[in-house]
Amino acid sequence: MEIAIIAHDGKKAEMVQFLNEHAHFFHQEHISLVSTGTTGKKVKRAGFEVLRLLSGPLGGDAQIAARVAEGKCDMVLFFRDPLEKHPHEPDVLMLLRICDVHDVPLASNPATATLLINAVK
Repeated sequence: MEIAIIAHDGKKAEMVQFLNEHAHFFHQEHISLVSTGTTGKKVKRAGFEVLRLLSGPLGGDAQIAARVAEGKCDMVLFFRDPLEKHPHEPDVLMLLRICDVHDVPLASNPATATLLINAVK
């Protein structure tokens, strides 16, 4: 099962904390992680194996959307910061739309991500 992990700058620490809290799940052999560049760097530093793509503003969001559309990515955990402006907002909205089009579960906060993780355990 491929899970994409993305976090806006103000949520990256929260993403790493979430992964650490659920490390037993994310370190399973059948779980693979893919992420945007900067999030992936922090996640890798925390001890998780992850395929790092481009940074979100440089096309990483679009790369993950393509993986969703191709049927490679089974779930997206995207911790968004709703209180900040993001210059790549059109890419973010495109990723959300692609998840909806392809019926791929998407969590935008830790509470929803926890529900998704518990559902597939």
